[in-house]
Amino acid sequence: MSSNRQRVEVVPVALGRKLWFPDPESPSIVGAPRGLIALGGDFSVKRLLLAYRMGIFPWSVDPITWWSPETRGIFELESFHVPRSLAKTLRKGVFKVTVNQAFRAVMEGCAARSTTWITKEFLAGYTRLHEEGHAHSVECWQDGELAGGIYGVSAGGLFAGESMFHRVSDASKVALYHLVQRLRERRYELFDIQMLTPVTQQLGAVEIPRSEYLRRLAQAVEKERRFEA
Repeated sequence: MSSNRQRVEVVPVALGRKLWFPDPESPSIVGAPRGLIALGGDFSVKRLLLAYRMGIFPWSVDPITWWSPETRGIFELESFHVPRSLAKTLRKGVFKVTVNQAFRAVMEGCAARSTTWITKEFLAGYTRLHEEGHAHSVECWQDGELAGGIYGVSAGGLFAGESMFHRVSDASKVALYHLVQRLRERRYELFDIQMLTPVTQQLGAVEIPRSEYLRRLAQAVEKERRFEA
């Protein structure tokens, strides 16, 4: 079937100093490639928090790019799957698990790979979020050394997992397991992981449409939850 409709090229919005983002469900954004919605802005605490509350996250610098993908990876907190090998590691208690004891070191561990979006600008911006109580980490230690961990952003009943890493087998999975338990205990409603990976799929992560994610997000961010309570 042919069509005479012309293809319209969608140009992402250029952000200035004004603190705002375009609506991820506006017609122009829905047509954007892969969910790229805006360019520019900064990594201020206020802008980052506004982004997460709107279902948007940054993914590069020079310029900063802001995204709201058509599908979103999440963990349903009550459906987290623990494979036998991970259950065995958990039973052995081979790692000491802590919370918010080495936030920047966890970010640096996540950045220490051949390709990464976690630049010095990301490190600085998310460290400020952490210092103001909005970003958190779970760490795994072995023999006094950081073996792995995970970090992310908390906003109301949303926790947005950003990245995880390991230097010892299963360390990142153990950190993720303990993060899920913490979110359950504190009655978080939405655990966003942005996109699926083979590891997160193995542990039960699923994809949902952007429209459903934004609907659930709007409800979650209105809740009062304390990650460290």
